[in-house]
Amino acid sequence: METGGDDGRGHGGRGPPRRQQQPPDLNLQPQWRRPQTPPTTSHSNLTLQPEWRRSRQPPSTSTPSHPPYSASGGEEQRELRLQPEWRRPRPPTTTTTTTTSPEPERRLPRPTSSFWNQNQSYRKPQSSSSGGESSRTSSAADHADFWRLPSDSQVPKLERLQISRQLATASSTVERKDKLSPIRRPDNGGTLAILTSKLRVNHFPVKLNPESIIMHYNVGVKPKFPSKHGRPQKLSKSDLSMIRDKLFSDDPQRLPLDMTAYDGAKNIFSAIKLPEETFTVELSEGDDEKTLAYSVTLTLVNTYRLCKLMDYLSGHSLSVPRDILQGMDVVVKENPARRTVAVGRHFYPTNPPVALKDLRRGIIAVGGFQHSLKPTLQGLSLCVDYSVLAFRKQVSVLDFLHEHIDNFKLDEFEYFRKDVEDALIGLKVSVTHRKSKQKYTVARLTPQNTRYVTFPIDNAEGWNISKNASLLTFFRDKYGKDIVYKDIPCLDLGKGNKKNYVPMEFCVLVGGQKYPKERLDTDSAKTLKALSLAHPTERESAIQKMVHSSDGPCGGDVITNFGMRVNTNMTTILGRVIVPPELKLGDPNGKAIKVSLDLEKCNWNLVGRSMVEGKPVDRWAILDFTSSGSYKHQLRVNEFVNRLIGKYQRMGINMQEPIWYEESSMQILARHDLLCELLQKISNTCKHKHGHLQFLLCVMTKKSPGYKYLKWISETKVGIVTQCCLSHSANEGDDLFYTNLALKINAKLGGSNVELNHMFPFFEGDRHVMFVGADVNHPGSRDTKSPSIAAVVATVNWPAANRYAARVCPQYNRSEKILNFGEVCFELVACYSRINGVRPERIIIFRDGVSEYQFDMVLNEELHDLKREFQRLNYFPTITLIVAQKRHQTRFFPEGWKDGSSSGNILPGTVVDAKVTHPFEFDFYLCSYYGSIGTSKPTHYHVLWDEHKFKSDELQKLIYDMCFTFAKCTKPVSLVPPVYYADLAAYRGRLYHEARVGMQSMRSVGSSSSTASFEQGFYRLHPDLENMMFFI
Repeated sequence: METGGDDGRGHGGRGPPRRQQQPPDLNLQPQWRRPQTPPTTSHSNLTLQPEWRRSRQPPSTSTPSHPPYSASGGEEQRELRLQPEWRRPRPPTTTTTTTTSPEPERRLPRPTSSFWNQNQSYRKPQSSSSGGESSRTSSAADHADFWRLPSDSQVPKLERLQISRQLATASSTVERKDKLSPIRRPDNGGTLAILTSKLRVNHFPVKLNPESIIMHYNVGVKPKFPSKHGRPQKLSKSDLSMIRDKLFSDDPQRLPLDMTAYDGAKNIFSAIKLPEETFTVELSEGDDEKTLAYSVTLTLVNTYRLCKLMDYLSGHSLSVPRDILQGMDVVVKENPARRTVAVGRHFYPTNPPVALKDLRRGIIAVGGFQHSLKPTLQGLSLCVDYSVLAFRKQVSVLDFLHEHIDNFKLDEFEYFRKDVEDALIGLKVSVTHRKSKQKYTVARLTPQNTRYVTFPIDNAEGWNISKNASLLTFFRDKYGKDIVYKDIPCLDLGKGNKKNYVPMEFCVLVGGQKYPKERLDTDSAKTLKALSLAHPTERESAIQKMVHSSDGPCGGDVITNFGMRVNTNMTTILGRVIVPPELKLGDPNGKAIKVSLDLEKCNWNLVGRSMVEGKPVDRWAILDFTSSGSYKHQLRVNEFVNRLIGKYQRMGINMQEPIWYEESSMQILARHDLLCELLQKISNTCKHKHGHLQFLLCVMTKKSPGYKYLKWISETKVGIVTQCCLSHSANEGDDLFYTNLALKINAKLGGSNVELNHMFPFFEGDRHVMFVGADVNHPGSRDTKSPSIAAVVATVNWPAANRYAARVCPQYNRSEKILNFGEVCFELVACYSRINGVRPERIIIFRDGVSEYQFDMVLNEELHDLKREFQRLNYFPTITLIVAQKRHQTRFFPEGWKDGSSSGNILPGTVVDAKVTHPFEFDFYLCSYYGSIGTSKPTHYHVLWDEHKFKSDELQKLIYDMCFTFAKCTKPVSLVPPVYYADLAAYRGRLYHEARVGMQSMRSVGSSSSTASFEQGFYRLHPDLENMMFFI
């Protein structure tokens, strides 16, 4: 049985079984969704509904449930508090038992690996054998052990911005009886439209044979003979693919290659039954290469029937057949995986390429594709999209060096040695002095030139000599090759301590090695970006080319053998264009004016206009980092100040001369200790003479790593708003530059740049509404120690709903779940309450950055945590939860020029909620912006939970109108602002972490106590800034 709090623990009551009462489950369903039950005098269901929605119960004399602080169930009166739980003192525990089980004790799990690397799968707390009381296993020693970690992975203990220590919640989403699923579409889609457009979408319908089956086999591969060191040999994906190909080519009758698909790891999917046995595979990669033997074991794991997928697509089954979809995804990727260069989920054909452009310096841009299978209203769809990536050319190493390094000369090799090492180390090469399929990784360059390189006789593999072998002699006698370039180093292609010297002239770069785009020069980066931002007609043509290609997902016989047939014509659909809202701006005289927008671009300007509420600027200062640089990069201070003040005056907003001007240098900006002293001095001086600074305008010559120190120091230590710009833009900027600068400054000071002329649709009346945005910023894929950064933002004004407060929290490395989501949200609710004198009665949450596979986590962990926290504090707003997705491949193309904009893209306000959306869940695509370059990318909105009972038209119009309230620009944005701001706030938290890493690398080792004290408040905002839009 489960407790009323639904914590997954057993509830063993004391006394005879017939007198036990099972507390009802925590019910997350809205009142209108629940089955009607006759009234009862027993304890009512614990519900998360507003007071007005709940049926009235007669006064009860039963003992109220104790607060969740108590571990033993004592009675205590709940006190309404506006502070999160971790800020409140823990009340004393008592021993009085109650008729309901306490909420689960939140305890700290013992770490099993490095702190940032712990996964989020925790063991469910076990119930006490004595019944209603949970056994306490957490102790002070446990706490000390948990936090006693290496300094580079220590988690800062924070107050408002801390990593949660309450990780092991007792509710198990897997076992809960009230587990939630995404809601169904409330209607047949929207109907509102100012006009309709005929569109093509890059979805290709897939027909399935309901009789077909997919057999899933596990592939176990291990070397026949153990390594000399006794350690298990790690096989790469290329090794595993070669082993699989050799296995199937050795026995094509029983193991037909075209009837199977391999994921490159441990899974093979087959259209026929394969023998379950252990095979021996022998591989020899070329001359002088020893033959390696492997044991390969095939074991049947499961059998999938496509009819189950068809049941889901038709709505007869509500359970997502993820295993079938994953297996079919591998099947569709099989043909391009064999024939193209695979990089992650992207494929790049090279013979012939879809698109090819020389970026110079030995780098080329190659066009490719990515694809995925999607359940849609029209059945299963294959979605194919275009992508571009930079690769190194497949050329000889010497040719690559001549192309890649400016003015490279072999006879001056030592001068270029560092550049050569940077260019080659880590790359894969093949050799030409003998027949071999093996690919080697460049480990290093030899210290000596080739003519002086020797190696021990045991590396000569039987070449009978009495001393160390000369590489020149060895290559001439062994391979008949005379080395031409004797006065340059060799490449060492060995692994570990084993040496394998090969002259550069016999090495060729392996094709398909991507080149990091951040290392491209300016011109190459622009060319790559231009290729990736393909015009809609070019993109559509490339997609069609890939679908019809023999190298594409539809090529070959593999998918046909699995009972799949793809229609190679794009899906046609009718898009609806929603009318843009009327906006409210100000005029220079302070009056509000109404602005109507044109349908094509939907932008506006501030010529002869102003913000709705422009904040006067009386106390501001300039910190000039350009004053000690070259003259052409120096800020022209007087001219800049006059132009900025003039811009404010034309908008009717008062701006005084700066009260302080400080000269500095870019070198100071890069030194966090000197920068901290400088900012503190400016703040204290201005405060003493004139009062607290409204903002500090910082001018730099170029983008600098010191930017992160500036933001961290000003926003967490000193407490001043900063606005940065480059001297070139300040000196040469046009009126648009100064307009954008004024918009950012005004938003940071709490002003209102633009509002809707009418109240947000659906929310008419005087009931307050709060919009929430949530996102998580993750470190790079190879960074396993840095934290992920969660950010939650929320509106703090109504009905304008265009000012936001933010909370930034570090959490576990690559953990997508936002820890303590309920506490963070309630803190923002408390902020709203302090400003407006009332709590919001309606909350709309927009969650960013999650895939379909993470919807369950958002619904049954984050939303559950939010509702439980709100209920604990006697707060019952109605809630809608929506996921906003930008990382998808769906694109829309107008059929004719009348169906799109002048740029060839779809019009702003285009909505699609038919054919290519989910078979029965509530989702839609909305393109809310004007795409001037490239192909417009709509945002995919998926409603997971809705207590407001939105209709399609109502929600689509609400979100579209919100996209016009973004503070930084004078046009609608592509993503709903709460999510956009959450992304910016999370990135600001990432800068804080990078500042921490930079300071630790420069700081000498200090005492442990000072280090601990330093880390505790690292991410905590200064009180003067925590409710301002510092992040835009």
